[in-house]
Amino acid sequence: MSTVPDDAWKRMIIPVYGPTFLVSIGMGAVYPLVALTAIHLGADVGTAALMVGLMGLGQLLGDLPAGAIAQRVGEKRAMTMAGAVDVCALTVAWFTQNLIVFACAVLITGLAAAVFGLARHTYLTEAVPLHARARALSSLGGIFRVGMFIGPFVSAGLLLIFPIQAAYAFAAVTGVAATALTLAMPPLPGADTGSARAAGPRPRLSQVLWQHRRVLTILGAGVLVLSAVRSARQGLVPLWCEQLGFDASTSSLIYGISAGVDMLMFLPGGAMMDRFGRVWGVLPALIIVGLGFVLLPLGQTPLQVTLLAGLLGLGNGLSSGIILTLGSDNAPAHGRSQFLGGWRVAADTGNTAGPLVISLITLVAPLAAASVIIGVVGWLGAGWLAHWIPRFASPPGHRGRRSVRQ
Repeated sequence: MSTVPDDAWKRMIIPVYGPTFLVSIGMGAVYPLVALTAIHLGADVGTAALMVGLMGLGQLLGDLPAGAIAQRVGEKRAMTMAGAVDVCALTVAWFTQNLIVFACAVLITGLAAAVFGLARHTYLTEAVPLHARARALSSLGGIFRVGMFIGPFVSAGLLLIFPIQAAYAFAAVTGVAATALTLAMPPLPGADTGSARAAGPRPRLSQVLWQHRRVLTILGAGVLVLSAVRSARQGLVPLWCEQLGFDASTSSLIYGISAGVDMLMFLPGGAMMDRFGRVWGVLPALIIVGLGFVLLPLGQTPLQVTLLAGLLGLGNGLSSGIILTLGSDNAPAHGRSQFLGGWRVAADTGNTAGPLVISLITLVAPLAAASVIIGVVGWLGAGWLAHWIPRFASPPGHRGRRSVRQ
């Protein structure tokens, strides 16, 4: 249950959402340049592609330790520590001329992002009243999308004047600002050693994961599919544009329009979840995204592909914050951070698996087949989650109820 009065959490908007906005702008500025930087430092194309995945790998590896860290030191302190580590890693990436050192810096930024994201998720779970939880968490996802949208334009402007390392300098500066703003976050009432406010000894990670293994495996499987399908959009749309022979500017414009539609939908998606239930954050989104993927091979002109990419952005935007919200709904009061660490493993595994699945399918089938298969998988995931969410996740206004024993 929220420990903050309804009117008080609204005063947290700047200190809580501000750091996310700043960090996401910095991340958006450097993410498109990781492969180019690796090539600049002597990597071949294959190694450069591997470098891009190191940030996601760092997040995946950091999810479970992040839960333990937030449980031990508290959410605010964990976010501050993660921000400081991220700034150090970006500073190293800024100055280094060594490919291995650069790879380590990219991996560490992923680890820091895992701690920062987990602690922020736990904080909002406790700070926001239940009736506004989905809107608060979908707004968090929406703000992250806005920052990731702005970041590449900032780096593009910087590179007109400065060398490629300037983007990492910019990201380090936004990281410093985000860390400083995190210090202004009001502590949760009674917070001293983390989010476990319940009496008794601090639970071990293995205990929490085992106790809640049912929800983590059943709902976690659906979340993995949801994450994989959503992440597939980032690779399939540009690849389809490339296959059709569109030039780089046209492909970028199409992707940008899709991202713009995505950004506009996070508030309606969160409001639907708070008003009608969590299934409404999943079912329409995955049906629409699945339809977009199934129809994508029919798009042959820039206009047609733009409309279908916009359809994918619409569905993706409606699902903004759903994974965070479902995790918060099912997280126990005792061991919340550890549970959310396990929950985020499923989501980040899906994010990593999406592009990999596309690569594997295209080894034996055309890209169009990969798009259709991803769409069908999305529909299957919609059915799975629509069946299981009401049996696990607490509906609005009924925190703590379960219709399936865990």
